[in-house]
Amino acid sequence: MNIRILDSSGFAAYDKYVYAHTRATLYHLSGWRNIITKTYGHKSYYLTAVRDDGAIAGVLPLVHLKSILFGNSLISIPFFDTGGILSDDETAEKALLSEAINLGQKLNTDRIELRHIEPLITAVPNTVTHSHKVLMQLDLPGNADLLMKTFKAKLRSQIKKPLKEGLYSKIGGSELAENFYKVFLINMRDLGSPVHSKKLITSVLDEFPDHARILIIYKEKEPLACALIIGFRDILENPWASSLREYSHLSPNMLLYWAMLEYACNKGYARFDFGRSSPGQGTYKFKEQWGANPIPLNWHTIYLKGKPETSGASKFDTAVRYWKKLPVSATKIIGPIIRKHIGL
Repeated sequence: MNIRILDSSGFAAYDKYVYAHTRATLYHLSGWRNIITKTYGHKSYYLTAVRDDGAIAGVLPLVHLKSILFGNSLISIPFFDTGGILSDDETAEKALLSEAINLGQKLNTDRIELRHIEPLITAVPNTVTHSHKVLMQLDLPGNADLLMKTFKAKLRSQIKKPLKEGLYSKIGGSELAENFYKVFLINMRDLGSPVHSKKLITSVLDEFPDHARILIIYKEKEPLACALIIGFRDILENPWASSLREYSHLSPNMLLYWAMLEYACNKGYARFDFGRSSPGQGTYKFKEQWGANPIPLNWHTIYLKGKPETSGASKFDTAVRYWKKLPVSATKIIGPIIRKHIGL
């Protein structure tokens, strides 16, 4: 078994392997290497396990994040919920893990983070597995009308409310990026979180032109809510969604999620992924009301230096409180400079 770090000439075979693997996710695709590099300049190492006959037996995409404030890590992959190792068997998994650890040591990283749905087969020393987060996914019927009939009366009423208020949805591509970012920027400030660069959004649209779309909810010409959706095989993913708090009385968020689900049904997707949540929390309950079911995540952290971090109050709580008080114009400039180093 040979382990190779891919250059651009090997990505066609790499992606062919990803598309054929039953446990592959959207975030295993090589396109994310281009997106993250173009946006933030992080170096990526896409590992492949290759058998003696030249056939790929496993892959592992790794992105190197290094900063004084947030540490030095190899992550598969940052900013999203899944990634990690895809392999045909335990032999390939072990070979990829061994090479990842060697690479981490060469780069002097503190840890390696692997974001899996299915846990690793291999036991690795100094590894902590976090399984307290779940993906929320909804199986879709053949069309949107059938889906609407599965909802309780209260949910159907909540979807109709914004329509009665004159709100409407629009789906498109890069022509909607400015309105998306206008809502996204304000919402992230209100949540106390540094915002991603707008270039990340436009790079996703450029890299996946046939599968990525922006969805905006408007009141007249004013954008009130937004989402970015990306299709992969039979599933439609929603990595980012936002709405403006000042218009919450109009329920734009309800129309936003219905519009995404309607689009997914119309395009023939079998499932919709609402994204990551903590069981029992507000976002979990919001997604659960649509009929979404939890799928446990298994995030493995391999510590190459020091000891596993202990749980407790976030050291960033104070920063969050101050961030919420900043002008939006300031967060637009400062946010991406900070956000590029935050792997979550």
